[in-house]
Amino acid sequence: MTDPSPPAEEDPKARVGRNRRTRRPPFDGLPEWVAPATRLVHGNRRPDPLAGSVVLPIYQTSTFHYPAAYSESAEHGGVYFYTRLKNPTVEAAAELVRQLEGGEDARLFASGMGAISAVFFSLARPGEEVVALDNLYGGTQDLLRWAGPQFGIPVRWVSDSEARTPERAIGPATRLVFLESPTNPLLRVHDLARWAQRAREFGAVTVVDNTFASPVNQSPLGLGADLVVHSATKYLGGHADLLGGAVVGSERLLERIDPQDTLGAVMDPFAGFLLNRGLRTLALRVERQNRTGREVAEALAGHPKVERVYYPGRGDAEQEAIADRQMCGRGGMVSISVAGGLDAARRFLHRLRLVHIAASLGGVESLASIPGETSHRHLSPAERAARGIPEGLVRLSLGLEDPADLVRDISEALDAA
Repeated sequence: MTDPSPPAEEDPKARVGRNRRTRRPPFDGLPEWVAPATRLVHGNRRPDPLAGSVVLPIYQTSTFHYPAAYSESAEHGGVYFYTRLKNPTVEAAAELVRQLEGGEDARLFASGMGAISAVFFSLARPGEEVVALDNLYGGTQDLLRWAGPQFGIPVRWVSDSEARTPERAIGPATRLVFLESPTNPLLRVHDLARWAQRAREFGAVTVVDNTFASPVNQSPLGLGADLVVHSATKYLGGHADLLGGAVVGSERLLERIDPQDTLGAVMDPFAGFLLNRGLRTLALRVERQNRTGREVAEALAGHPKVERVYYPGRGDAEQEAIADRQMCGRGGMVSISVAGGLDAARRFLHRLRLVHIAASLGGVESLASIPGETSHRHLSPAERAARGIPEGLVRLSLGLEDPADLVRDISEALDAA
């Protein structure tokens, strides 16, 4: 008979790492036919053995009692040891994100950059090429520009125009591809299925940052991507009161990503509780923000102080075709180029009454920022110009206020500027 026990040299903690991901806890199953809004309410339902609480309790603990020796308990996927390894509150939020994105597994992190860093440091190897869009979120660019040379990982940056032909961007040396769609801050969309197909031909892993679209509007895994990352701080949480990140994909790939949480960028239980709460209303919030985004984009397109409106698919037949094909909603992000440049953009911001001047996005309150002073401040004016980011660009994250109120507030602030 084959001995089922592991080799003597295997560290029992390694088995704990495997079990905590491949053996998911017994969440109450839902029929496959339920809609996302229903799944968000019931998808991570689990009986509370103590009091029968409908809302999942916060397991605000660093460690757990386990009933047997460490190595023996490691054989049971439902046993908890230490919150850095897994925590019931955080697991429940991860389960909702997994179901929404349609992945086999999901992990949560302390921030979106924690998730992206874990993917990069786990999957990128010295000498193996990483291909990345040159208009990714500024934090992702900072990571790749610093860590690439530091660890001998070549990074090839792809412009918006070059991104139209992934067949030229990806080659035999490519092992990891970082994409966003829609992009930050110009809200361009890229053909994710075409990119994923090309990457697959060379065995490269395709990573898509789905933060701006949210899993309600777009499903990158269904389009062929290997991994989806999120800043859960944004739409998933939705209330501007937590930091978090997520990675979703196959169990095989998730097992490779920081398998023992050595990097330590794990989500705190209280943030997991807040994320569980925020996710329950995600479908409703995104539905409203889709409508508001469309109305604001249309209203501002005719304003004399607006040189250009940036909105997914808008003003370009090729972009419109891609957005129609891979998105079921365009989101609540709108960027505008204010006539008069940076000074006029600053005057505009300070005349807003309902919209906060603040970084971040995806919350119930509307926010406005100048990318050149926030998310893309690391780029010089010449570098921003080369990427098509004007100095007078303002990025708007539209919340849950009445759309007519937002149109009036923004229009009057533009008039005054």
